[in-house]
Amino acid sequence: MDEVADAIASAAGPEDFAALPVPAEHQAATLHADEVDMFDGLDGADKDPGKSLHVEHVPTPQPGPGEALVAVMASAINYNTVWSALFEPVPTFAFLRRYGRTGPEGARHDLPYHVLGSDLAGVVLRVGPGVRRWRPGDRVVAHCLSTGMEHADGHDDAMLDPEQRIWGYETNFGGLAQLSLVRVNQLMPKPAHLTWEEAACSGLVHSTAYRQLVSRNGARIKQGDNVLVWGAAGGLGSYAVQLVRNGGAVPVCVVSSEQKAELVRSMGAELVIDRAAEGYSFWRDEHTPDPAEWKRFGAHIRELTGGEDVDAVLEHPGRQTFGASVFVTRRGGTIVTCASTSGYQHLYDNRYLWMSLKRILGSHFANYREAWEANRLLRKGMIHPTLSEVHPLPQVAQAVRAVHRNAHSGKVGVLCLAPHPGLGVEDEQLRARHVDDINRFRVAGTTAAGT
Repeated sequence: MDEVADAIASAAGPEDFAALPVPAEHQAATLHADEVDMFDGLDGADKDPGKSLHVEHVPTPQPGPGEALVAVMASAINYNTVWSALFEPVPTFAFLRRYGRTGPEGARHDLPYHVLGSDLAGVVLRVGPGVRRWRPGDRVVAHCLSTGMEHADGHDDAMLDPEQRIWGYETNFGGLAQLSLVRVNQLMPKPAHLTWEEAACSGLVHSTAYRQLVSRNGARIKQGDNVLVWGAAGGLGSYAVQLVRNGGAVPVCVVSSEQKAELVRSMGAELVIDRAAEGYSFWRDEHTPDPAEWKRFGAHIRELTGGEDVDAVLEHPGRQTFGASVFVTRRGGTIVTCASTSGYQHLYDNRYLWMSLKRILGSHFANYREAWEANRLLRKGMIHPTLSEVHPLPQVAQAVRAVHRNAHSGKVGVLCLAPHPGLGVEDEQLRARHVDDINRFRVAGTTAAGT
């Protein structure tokens, strides 16, 4: 691995990378199949996702047709890694076993350990047979849609492919490792003005927000639309706020503290609701929603917008907020939902949906075109990473705990092969034009040990 890291640091050429020996093993963040019952019987508050994570050496996979082995300089934590580490809603080994039954390609993923991670920035080390677009030495980021595209259903929208999987969650060999195995149709050019850790933190959440709000497969927001963004200072929400503002729409940002309110205001958002300060609680008890709180929330939104309801909602908390989201959306508006980090069982009053001709649209990550367009905005300096913390790979448990507790803003990064933050910038001129925006979440956030 030292030879690989040295080659990257010295900007070696394609022939040099192709000549490097591939290490037989590498360091990775893993879960173990024999530990999936470790949280049984515990309440949610007592479950610590850091306890199930291991950082250990694992064998290096070899790329097959249409695949690439990438030397990972940096990765990032997404909520699917939290779910994986809690073995919820089902252990991810169930996904790997199912993949293993599809044939020899899938069988490689069905192992007693699972290498996690659905983001990366790094350098292509090897490509498999038949690969023409990418070669060793290319600086890349990866999005997390893994699909073979053999079924007709996927060719209008790859997310409809029956064989689509989320890499590093429903497949093995994810990005929280020194080496990672991806399909080449996951690769995209690394933004040249960003460091490795900045480039690594955007793939999953930015592409997800792009599909939810901008794409023809989502809300298709337009100029002047009011868009409700839950968790506007978090990983998904911080990119949504930027996309809404770039498109000439108006974000209505919901956050959980005054510090986070100031952070989204610094991004140019003017309409901000501090949910904690206002005391919003949309449930009377575990089983009973509180429509009076929906109405109070809707009145607050109209007060901010000059009497208008929201045209679209970026809905990802799920159970805690979904009823309110349906209620406050304007007649004919759209609630675009993914994730459900507060619970998957949603309850809402269908009268406010059906009588007002609203629509609920399920959205799950993004197809390659959507991810490419989202990455293009990053490369042009029109959208900026929202990295707040960086941890070295051996401290991945600490990074996952921060995301689980919502103790972070923006994204939490992980250094894999990169020895320290700040490396990987090629376009200093473009970076200088946007350095304040790039560093906004780092300045506002708490710098972790090892950064």
